[in-house]
Amino acid sequence: MNDLSPDDRPREKLRRHGAAALGDNELVALVLGSGFPRTGALAAANELLKTRGGLHGLARAGCVDLERVPGIGEAKAAQLVAALELGRRTLAHAPAARVQLRTPRDAAAYLLPTFGARPVEHFGVVLLDGKHRVLATTVLSIGTANATVVEPRDVFREAILGGATALVVFHNHPSGDPSPSPEDAALTARLAAAGTLMGVALVDHVVLGDVRYCSFKEMGRL
Repeated sequence: MNDLSPDDRPREKLRRHGAAALGDNELVALVLGSGFPRTGALAAANELLKTRGGLHGLARAGCVDLERVPGIGEAKAAQLVAALELGRRTLAHAPAARVQLRTPRDAAAYLLPTFGARPVEHFGVVLLDGKHRVLATTVLSIGTANATVVEPRDVFREAILGGATALVVFHNHPSGDPSPSPEDAALTARLAAAGTLMGVALVDHVVLGDVRYCSFKEMGRL
């Protein structure tokens, strides 16, 4: 491929124009990475496609089949089979639907198994899209057995970077009692005010015990 002009080399072509702009032989050449002795990867790809009867024949080949092609050893055969299998899997398995947090109970069911019985306090944020589907869950601070420190700027920096339009904040009480403290209430008020200014809705603040939870939204305090 060094004989080709830079714009025509498969790797540069992919970077400039995207994978859809490449031919079958160019894509195979990129998977191979290098060619036969004294033969470039693109020529090797052309030979491989010719021998196997094109891309569909290549897709039906196993490692042993590919290793019969001169110059294709175990490593290159494995690379090709793995790449083809990845392609098949993207078509065979639809992406799982993202979790949707419609209610405080949904949020608690999502968070309690992971954060409900921690020996020290964790404070985190669940980033949500416009339909309150989970984009990401991030722990922002890990504290002691009875306290953690977080500021609204930490929460909303995470929300902006994550492209969230809404969020749920949460923290656990290592004591197992999820009753909110006055400090929890004060932080919730600050976060709600900051969310209004930032245009990112604070949907709830969920306090987690061992198996129970308290929701500021359920309590009518949000």
